[in-house]
Amino acid sequence: MNADELISRLSGPLSLRRRVLTVVALLGGLLGAAFVGVLWLTEPALPGRTQLAFGVLVLIGLGWAGYGGWVLSRRTPLFALDRVVAGWLALAASGLLAGLTVLVAVTRGGVSPVAYAVVVLLVAIAAGILLRARALRAALLRRKRELGG
Repeated sequence: MNADELISRLSGPLSLRRRVLTVVALLGGLLGAAFVGVLWLTEPALPGRTQLAFGVLVLIGLGWAGYGGWVLSRRTPLFALDRVVAGWLALAASGLLAGLTVLVAVTRGGVSPVAYAVVVLLVAIAAGILLRARALRAALLRRKRELGG
């Protein structure tokens, strides 16, 4: 087996499982953004903070839909770049949730300690996913360089 064959095995097309999960991310993002967008449009008398929250939710949904479309449309090896992008999306969404939780806590005089725990857990999980994805990508790229690709 030469270096080109080994590189092609390292960076082959997405597996069926990864494709299905990516389609779920794409459809979930599109459906979530559409649902929140329709709800937002049919309720014109919402307070400003609620409209802001709806706008952010639509953007998050469109972000996941964009991610899914990007991964599915790629015809070249990604070398785990898709996982890094998904990790950044997850960290951004959970960080936004953390910021909104703090904002609610400040404006309303606090929130349930369970809410704080859930937000911290979500941010920690997203950060772990991102770190793991970056490590995997670095290992794959290092292997590619070693093989002369």
